Amino acid sequence: MPPAGKVSGFHRQENDWFCNANLPSDILVVVDEVNFHLHKFPLISRCGKIATIVEESQTTSDKILTVTLQEFPGGADTFLTAVKFCYGARIELTPKNIVILYCAADYLEMTDNYGEDNLLSKSENYFHKHILRHWKDCILTLQSCKPVIITRADKLQIINKCTNALSVMICTDPSLFGWPMMMYGSLQSPGGTILWNGINTGAKIQSNESDWWFEDISYLCVDLFERLVLTMEAKGVRKENIARAIMYYCKKYLPGLDRRQGVVVQGGASRAVASFSMTPANVDQSALLKRVVKLLPEKKSKSFCRFLLGLLRVALILGVNDTCQDYLERRIGAQLELASLDSLLIPSYSDSDTLYNSDCVERMIGHFVSSEPNVDSVLSPSSFDLGASPSFERLKRVAKLVDNYLAEVASDVNLKPGKIRSLAEALPESSRLLHDGLYRSLDIYFKEHSWLSDKDREQLCSIIDFRKLSIDACAHASQNERLPLRVLLQVLFFEQIQLKTALASCLNVFDAENAPAPPLSANPHETGGEIVQRDRWVHVVRENQGLKIDMENMRSRVGELEQEFVQIKEEMKRVSKSHSYISSSPRFIAKGLGCKLLPRSSNVDILESSSPTPRASVERSRPSTCHHRHGKSFSLV
Repeated sequence: MPPAGKVSGFHRQENDWFCNANLPSDILVVVDEVNFHLHKFPLISRCGKIATIVEESQTTSDKILTVTLQEFPGGADTFLTAVKFCYGARIELTPKNIVILYCAADYLEMTDNYGEDNLLSKSENYFHKHILRHWKDCILTLQSCKPVIITRADKLQIINKCTNALSVMICTDPSLFGWPMMMYGSLQSPGGTILWNGINTGAKIQSNESDWWFEDISYLCVDLFERLVLTMEAKGVRKENIARAIMYYCKKYLPGLDRRQGVVVQGGASRAVASFSMTPANVDQSALLKRVVKLLPEKKSKSFCRFLLGLLRVALILGVNDTCQDYLERRIGAQLELASLDSLLIPSYSDSDTLYNSDCVERMIGHFVSSEPNVDSVLSPSSFDLGASPSFERLKRVAKLVDNYLAEVASDVNLKPGKIRSLAEALPESSRLLHDGLYRSLDIYFKEHSWLSDKDREQLCSIIDFRKLSIDACAHASQNERLPLRVLLQVLFFEQIQLKTALASCLNVFDAENAPAPPLSANPHETGGEIVQRDRWVHVVRENQGLKIDMENMRSRVGELEQEFVQIKEEMKRVSKSHSYISSSPRFIAKGLGCKLLPRSSNVDILESSSPTPRASVERSRPSTCHHRHGKSFSLV
C-alpha cells in the first residue's frame, strides 16, 4: 500500500466510508452502524486496541476482518478523525474537540507504545499546556463534555482538572494573567484596557472584579455547574460570591424566578457574548431546582430572601416534590424578617379558590417562630428591653409584615375567617406592641365580606387587644359601623381609659412645669449662660400654652365619649325591657294578630279601679311601644 502520508483522503458512499488508496480494504470497522473499509497496517501501528483484536484473529481464514466498536466516544465522526490521524493526516486540536479526541484516543489505546507522538500523548499535552491555563478554553472544554462521554472523561480526570483550574482563577486577580473573560468582550485586554485593532489604547473600562465569571459559568449544564460549585467551596471561594453565582445561573434558566424581566448587571448594560460563541445549556428546570436547593450556602440578606421566595414560587408552579418545597419554606422562615410584602404574595397555583397561597405563608411563619429558641423569654415582661433585644426586633418586623400581608389578602372574597384568624395567631400575642395593623386588616375583611354574621365578626375581633390600639385607631373604631355592638362598647371603654391616662399625664407635666419662671433680665451685661436659660423658659412657656389647648380638646372629647357611653347604656336597657315586655304580654301579641281576649276577673278589678276601660290602658301603653319601634339598631316586626 502507499505510504500513509500519500493518502489523499476518504470518501463516503451512503453508509460506508472508503479510503482513496488504490489497495483493497482488508479490515471492516463498524461504529454506530457506519462501515469503515480500511487497512490493517496504519491502524495497528497507532491503535493498541485494534492491534490486539487483529492479533487475536490471526487464526481465522477470513480475508476481511470485521471489528465492531461498541459505545465509541463521539460516534462515527470522531472515529473518522482518529482514522485520518492513523493514516498520517494532520488534525487540529481545539477547546471544543479536545475532550472527545482525548477520550477516543484513550478508547483506542493510542499510546506512545504504538508510535511516537501518538494521539493520546498529543491530546494530553495540549490539554495541560493550553486548556488549563486559559479561562475561555477551560469553559469551552467543559461545555463540550457531553453526557455520553462524562464517564470516560472522569476516568481521565478531565472534569476535575478543569473545575480546579477555574476555581483557582476565580480566587486570583484576573488582570494578572491572560485569561479572556466574556464580560470584557472582544474590545478589552486582560489588563482591563481597551483594544482597537489589537492595539492597546491605555483607556480603562470600569468593571466589577467579583462577578466577572458569572456569565461564563452559566453556559455549563446543571451537572457540571454543580461540580464546579462544590469545587469552588473546597477551594475557599467566598460563600457570598458562590450564592450570587447560583442566583445568576437560576435567573437565566428559570424565567418565573424574578418578576423583573431579563438579567441586568450594574450600569444597566447586559453582558455581551462577544469573546465566546456559546449557546446556553439545555437545562431541565425541575432538575435544576432540586440540585440548586442543595447547593445554597447559609446566607441571610434581603436579596437572598427574595431569591428563595422566587425559587419557592417556581417550585409551586413546576409541582416539584414536597421535600424541596419544605426545605425552601424552612430556609425562608429562618429569615422571614428580611422578606418583602410583594415577594410574600405567592399566587395559588393549585385548585384552591383563594387568590394567594396563604397556607404556605402560615407554614413559613411557624418555621420562623420555631427558629427562635427563646421566644417565650424574649416576650416575657421581665425581659422586655426593646433597645437591646435583637430577637424582639425580628419579631416586631415579622409582625408588621404579617399584618401588611393580612391587609392585602383580606380583600379576597373566598378567604375564610378561620384562615385570617390562624394567620393572625401564628405569631405570639406579645409580638405586637400595637394592634393597629390587625384592626386595619379586619376592617378591610369586614368591608369585603359584608355577609358575615355578628357572631363571626365578634370571634374575629377577639384576636385584637383593644388596649393596644392607638388613639387614632380607637377614634376610628368607635365610629366604625362594620364592628359589632359589643365590640364598639369595648372600644369606647378602652378609649376612655386611654384618654384619661393621657390627660392625667398632661396634668402631671403641667404641675411640674408651672413653677414660677425667673424674671427676664434686661441687663445688657448678662452672660451667655443666662441668655440660654432665659430662652429655655420662654420656650417652656410657649409649650405650656400649646399643651393647655390640647388638654382642653381632650377634656371635651372625654366628655363627649362619656355622654355617648351613657346613651348607649340607656339604649341597651330600653331594648332589653322592650324584648321582655313583648315576650310576656299576650295582649300585645293578640292585638297584633287582630284577636280579642276576654279579661280575667283579677284584671278586671284592677282596670276598673285604675282606668275607666281596658282600651284606655292599651292606649297608654302605645307611646312606649312606638318609642322602641323607632330605635336605630333594633325593630319589631
